[in-house]
Formats: sequence, C-alpha cells, structure tokens
Amino acid sequence: MSHPLYVAFVWHQHQPLYRSQVSLPPWGGDGTLAGSGATAPPVLQKCAYRLPWVRLHGVKDYLDLILLLKNYPKLHQTVNLVPSLILQLEDYIAGTAIDPYLAVALLPSEQLRPEHHQFILAHGFDAHVHTMIEPHPRYAELYQQRQDKGMAWCLDNWESQEYGDLLTWHNLAWFDPLYWDDPEIAQWLERGRNFTLGDRQRLFSKQREILSRIVPEHREMQASGQLEVMTSPYTHPILPLLADTNVGRVAVPTMELPQHRFQWAEDIPRHLQKAWNLYQDRFGCSPRGLWPSEQAISPAVLPYITQQGFEWICSDEAILGWTVDHFFHRDGLGTVCEPELLYRPYRLETEHGDLSIVFRDHRLSDLIGFTYGSMEPKRAAADLVGHLEAIARMLKHRQLGGGTSLEQPWLVTIALDGENCWEFYQQDGKPFLEALYHFLSDTSDLQLVTVSEFLAQFPATEILRAQQLHTGSWVDGSLTTWIGDPAKNRAWEYLTAARQTLANHPEATETANPAAWEALYAAEGSDWFWWFGEGHSSNQDAIFDQLFREHLCVLYQSLQEPIPDYLRYAVEAHESRADHKPQGFIHPLIQGHPNDQDWNKAGRIEIGGARGTMHRSSPMQRLWYGVDHLNFYLRLDFQVGTEAGKDFPPELHLLWFYPDRPMHNSPIPLNNIPNSPPLNYLYHHHLGVNLLTQTVWFQEAGEHHQWHDHFSRALVGLDHCLEIAVPWADLRAEPDWCLRLLLVQSEAGEFQDYFPDSTLVPIDVP
Repeated sequence: MSHPLYVAFVWHQHQPLYRSQVSLPPWGGDGTLAGSGATAPPVLQKCAYRLPWVRLHGVKDYLDLILLLKNYPKLHQTVNLVPSLILQLEDYIAGTAIDPYLAVALLPSEQLRPEHHQFILAHGFDAHVHTMIEPHPRYAELYQQRQDKGMAWCLDNWESQEYGDLLTWHNLAWFDPLYWDDPEIAQWLERGRNFTLGDRQRLFSKQREILSRIVPEHREMQASGQLEVMTSPYTHPILPLLADTNVGRVAVPTMELPQHRFQWAEDIPRHLQKAWNLYQDRFGCSPRGLWPSEQAISPAVLPYITQQGFEWICSDEAILGWTVDHFFHRDGLGTVCEPELLYRPYRLETEHGDLSIVFRDHRLSDLIGFTYGSMEPKRAAADLVGHLEAIARMLKHRQLGGGTSLEQPWLVTIALDGENCWEFYQQDGKPFLEALYHFLSDTSDLQLVTVSEFLAQFPATEILRAQQLHTGSWVDGSLTTWIGDPAKNRAWEYLTAARQTLANHPEATETANPAAWEALYAAEGSDWFWWFGEGHSSNQDAIFDQLFREHLCVLYQSLQEPIPDYLRYAVEAHESRADHKPQGFIHPLIQGHPNDQDWNKAGRIEIGGARGTMHRSSPMQRLWYGVDHLNFYLRLDFQVGTEAGKDFPPELHLLWFYPDRPMHNSPIPLNNIPNSPPLNYLYHHHLGVNLLTQTVWFQEAGEHHQWHDHFSRALVGLDHCLEIAVPWADLRAEPDWCLRLLLVQSEAGEFQDYFPDSTLVPIDVP
C-alpha cells in the first residue's frame, strides 16, 4: 500500500497569567515597586491586568488562523489552547478585565494628564514597525515624529488629537487583515485620523466580539473533524521541575542549582486535572493530546499524564536524539539524513498505560517561526513545501527496494508558537498561509492530518523505554532557560519557600482557600523563569518580575502569613546590558537606518579597549550580530557625524574561519598584517566592503594560501549605521556549524586596525 507523506501542524496558543490579584497597591509614592526600577503605568491600581497581550493577540492571531484553514476543508490541523489563555479571554469577553493600555485608551481626552501622555508615547508603538506601523500612513507619521524629534518634543508639541489617534492606531493595527472588510474597521482604516473616544469605545467592543468567537469556532471545527484541540498543564508550568529541580543536571551536569530543592510532584496531577476539567467544560468532550509546557518532559511526569487519561504528547527532536543517543544530521538543504527515526510516533509504556509521543522537526518549525516572515510569502510557502517533498524523497530513497511511492505511513510534525511569529509576516501571515494551503490542497503527495487521526489509523508501534526518556525541553534539549542562572535560581528559592508555607497550612485546601492555590499555580508558570537572568530579555522584564512576586504575595496574604521582605524587591536588576549573545533569530531590513526593534534579539559587543585606535572615543561604537535561516547579519554603529574615509578607514573586511573543519585557509589579504593572534590566523572566507561606494567583493580560500573570487549576494546599507546581510549560501556553511568572525579595517589595501578587541565574534549556523 502506498501512502502520502503525512504532516501534522500543531499550533501552540499561550499567554501567562497577567491578571494581578494583590489587595494592596504595590507601587510606592514615587511610582516604583521597591527595587524594580519599573515606572507605574497610569491608572494601574485600577487595572486587573498588567499587560494587554491576551486582548491584542486575541484579535490578531487566535481566530484568524483557523478561519483561514476553514476555507481548505481537506487540510486538518491541531491547535493547543492553554487553560491560562482561555480563562483570560473569558475575562475580557465578560468585561471584567482591563489592562493599562486599554484603561488609557478609554479615558476622555480632557482627562489625559502628563503621565498618561508619557505612557502613550512609550507604549503606543508596541507593535512591529515594518508590518504593523509602516503600512498605515498616520501611524507611521506619529512613529516617525517620536523617532526623529524625540519624546520630549512630542510632549511639548502634541495636541490631544495626536494622542487620541495614537491610542486608536495602537489598537487598530492589531486587528488581523482578515477583519479589514468589516464595515466599521474598513471605515477606521480609510479615515486614518481624527479619532474620537467613541471610536475607541466601539473599537474595544469589536475586540470583544472577536474574542468571544475564539473558543466556539475551535469547538465547531473540532466537531467537524478538521481540527483537533489539545490542552496544556493549567498555568503552563515546567512539569519536570515541579517534580524535582535537580533534573536540571540531566542535560547540564555542572548546572548551579538553587540551594533548596523544589520537589512537589503532587502539584503535577493538580495542573493536569484542572486543565482536563476546564477542557471538558468548554469543549464538551475529553482532550486526547497534551502539549507539555515548553515541550518539557521527563520520566517522572509520564505516569501522571497517562493516569489523567491523555493519549499522546509532543516534544522536540532534541529530546528524541538524547534519548536514543543520536544526532540528527542534515544535508546542505536542511533535510534530515535519517528521517525514519524522526518522522514516526513512538510508544511510551508507563505503569498507568501506554502513551504515544511525536517529536517535532525543529528546523521546519523554526523556519515558520523565525525565517519565512522575511521572505516573499509565495516563495516562503513554496520553500516549505519543497522541504516536505525533499523529506518524502529521502524516505523513498532509504526504503528497502527503493520505489516511487512511500510504503509506510510517516508523520512529519511541525509544532510552534501560533501567535508570536505572525507580526513579522506581511499582513499577519495571511498571504503566506493562503499560498501554503493552496499548494497543499493541490497535491496528493502531502496530506495534513491531526495527530489523533493519524494515531487512530496508524498506532505507534516503536517503543521508547519510559525510564530512558531524556529530561529536557524544546530549547536545546535542556532546562537551562528556566533554571541554573542566579536570577532564575533565586526565583525558585522564593517559590520553594512559598510552597512550603502553603504545605504548613493543611487546612488551606483548594476548596477552603482557592485563592492561595490559584496564586501558587500562577507562580509556577514557566514564563516568569523564561525572562529571568540571561538568555531572554524584553522591555517588560520588570513587569514579569513584578507579576511573579505579586502571585507569591497573594499566596501569603491568602494564608494570612506575613509577606517576606524580599518580595518587595525585584528578583534582579532590569538594566540594559552591554555585551551579550544573540537571544533569537533576527530579520533586519538592510538600509543603514538603525531600527533597534529589528536588532533587539541580536548579539552585541561594545567596541573598546586600551589598544591602538580602537578606544572608547573611537567612531566605531558597537557591533551587533545575528542570524536567521537565510543570512548572517552584522551592524556597526558610529558616532554621530563621523564619515568613512575621513574619521575611519574606508575599507572593512569580514573574515571567517571554521573551527574543527578541514578546509583550505589563507592569511588575511592585506599588507602589513601584524604577526599576532588573531591577525595571523588563516581564514576561509573574506568579504570586503568599500564604505565609500557600498560595493562588496567576496573570496574563498584555495590551495597554497590563495584567495579565489566568487559572486556574492551580500547586501550593504550605509547611512546612520552600517548594516550587512551575508547569505549562508555564500558561506556554504552547513546547519549546526560554528563559525568565528574577525573584522579588519584598511585603506588602499594597507592594514589599519581590527575589532572586536577581546574576542572573535561567535556565530552558530541554524
């Protein structure tokens, strides 16, 4: 029997609990939470929610995804709706939730005070500039004024209408383009300016209308068979760490752990039961699939999952690789070389029954999550279909006897966040998804299925020993994103102390004291630990820090216990950091105009030191670097008013070498190179940039220390800064390779200087 290649898309829809339950105002007289450094948004003490992302993502990402799919009935998918998201959607639908952004938007213009104006200017542009601000002329006009003339100028010169328009546009730009043909929304988009309080009130009503359709539409599509809805533990905790924080050392044996061990495995069935009950109530049936929070699993959590009644879970290919002691090599196109290991379900045998598990293709998931948004939509969709076709060809090639059709049912799982990536796409991903669904509807070689319908037809037969299952997550197969950093460990110490306090009150059952338990569940969520310490950062870290501590404060208050003094102070200082490594993929436009939003996840190196001309007064101020699946990116910031050829040398050279890779290498092709590391290293690729003409030349090392010219598709943008994009196709680097980069300045072929001073730039090929 021949089969198509089965493909399961699994979209993860999640928000942490932004709802604050503190009974005492947390803000001091100076407007800050002690030790946090966070400025209180106006009217915050009247707000139940600290941040607006449930409401804004609700009108941009949760409903449109399945409404688009509804137009392609042959295509089936799986969606994960996390309980903490559903509960907060229901608060907004009921009108009982209000966040600072919404509270200010619903104020009459005559009631806006200077502190409101500051908040509006600081947060009214919390949206992706290229896809959500620039397409709307009035929104772009206001943004450009703030960027070019500064906040102080706006505060001095803006009238109430500018603030009213900005408040309206911040909400209007978050509406998915699928709703733009709504008469009211179309009228607002066409008018563009001179919005009133009445407009903003109607706009919020329109938001509530859309939010109210999310769960019913999912329920209806699940009943039709086109959709499977799965769930997650109640407030999205890392289940392996609830069982035992010491499991952090499974993947990282040298990990520094909290002084006090968190071991409350009894909380795991509570999270699962509450998720199960909420799902049954909202969907009228029992869930079959469980998305473990952050796809984090361990042998210890499996019995609880099967005992609750779940039939399948999903995790990352790294977990499978660690479990079977196999590294998934990919060829130059990114196709897995041993596909039969990855593209199948497995069976885990536990004391409470069997549990199926599927493992996502990490690269394909990341291409949607982090790369395709920067590509032309139809080309990106065709690229994804091409990767799936390449997987099918690889499977056919490796099956016994060859053959032109697949003789076994294989399942490619693509699983990722279903909300965060789309703001980087044109029109919130609508053109990309429509092109993708069109391609997939027209082929019989690829079939989209829900995970449960695949398992019902082709049950998992390959067994993984449950006790051998690796403990880790979808981030590098480890748990370092949530534990091991000093700030993360400090948060675990706070949580451990609060959990023990609750245990010391046996009378405080979930029935007798639900507030204490709800506060515990909220504090056990993964998101707070994600943002603590190194690895991830945003301009709202202080608020996440505050929310975590507020949940713990509510726990102590509910037990009538004194709140520990340390909860009045931030877990860590939330200050902008100098040097740091990349925190995620980036997709900057190469124009030479520094847009920090484009580079906010890039690595950063301050250029300085006591050597030569590269000291603190150098015209070169800092270096930014990052990657996506298409390019390596570099940005150099200069002092204002400096010019190439006048204030610094006019030629810049990027030189790469590849540690532990046997290949031809050559010395730097310049005169008077000092004989000292790293200048006397040999390099494999060389990109030269003439900063006066913005032209490039590209070379690859050959035999006998020779350089050979090659064509390059590198892009250069030079104006207020220098921005460069170098395609991986130029460098011919394979996935997971490590590269090192040196930058050298020259004039007329004569060496002048190099940077960074203290290190080579480390680059990991995705």
